[in-house]
Amino acid sequence: MKKIPIAVQMYTLREESEKDFPGTLKKVSELGFDGVEFAGYGGLPPKEVKFILDKLGLKAAGSHVPLEDLENNLEQVIQDQKTLGSKYIVCPYISENRRSEADYQKLISLLEKIGQRCRQEDITLLYHNHDFELTRLSDGRMALEAIFDDTSPENLKTELDVYWLTKSGENPIEWINRYKNRTPIIHLKDMTQDEEQFFAELGTGGVDIESILHLGESASVEWWVVEQDQSSLTPFKSIEISMNYLKTLMNNEYIGGKRQ
Repeated sequence: MKKIPIAVQMYTLREESEKDFPGTLKKVSELGFDGVEFAGYGGLPPKEVKFILDKLGLKAAGSHVPLEDLENNLEQVIQDQKTLGSKYIVCPYISENRRSEADYQKLISLLEKIGQRCRQEDITLLYHNHDFELTRLSDGRMALEAIFDDTSPENLKTELDVYWLTKSGENPIEWINRYKNRTPIIHLKDMTQDEEQFFAELGTGGVDIESILHLGESASVEWWVVEQDQSSLTPFKSIEISMNYLKTLMNNEYIGGKRQ
């Protein structure tokens, strides 16, 4: 059974990172994470960040890069990933003024073009969803379906966020199965079962995390990424709870395939 590594999305630790980026990475390593998915580099040059990662035994799972940077500074973004040893660039979000149906059509063409250039450099472009892409277009498809179905799998892969899918009334398992072999990174998040449907530490909410983990090997997942957008706890305590939950499942051989 393949063991799939676990990373944390550094957006979760954004306030800690602003105060002490190297110290935050050190704490991530101490909590047992295999890597990090970046959302900025703490104001440090990528070469220095790579040195810190190597010293701590962490890997770069990927980098969230604003769409504007992908449009206007792609060559530098690609070079930064090579320096970090990262194979994945993720388009993490599109602003509210770029979500009309015409905008989505432009986005699809743009992602195809960016993804093709990334692939020429052995880098893979991914798209990370929220809930707003689950709205319907005039052809009846959800915007997220159009994004993935109208781009080539070679040039754009998925970074499915199981919280936002669940919050929108979608079944993450169905989405993972639909795009299996196109899902190198999956964002693991839980959701409270009350009316607020707030972000929850893994194993404390209503998202079927265990069933999602079962799909890891068959869907060719390469990284599980823990992300907690907000928490009533401190960010470090939040990710520690989530990591301990995953460690328990890993000890029971859930992660990556069927439990033996």
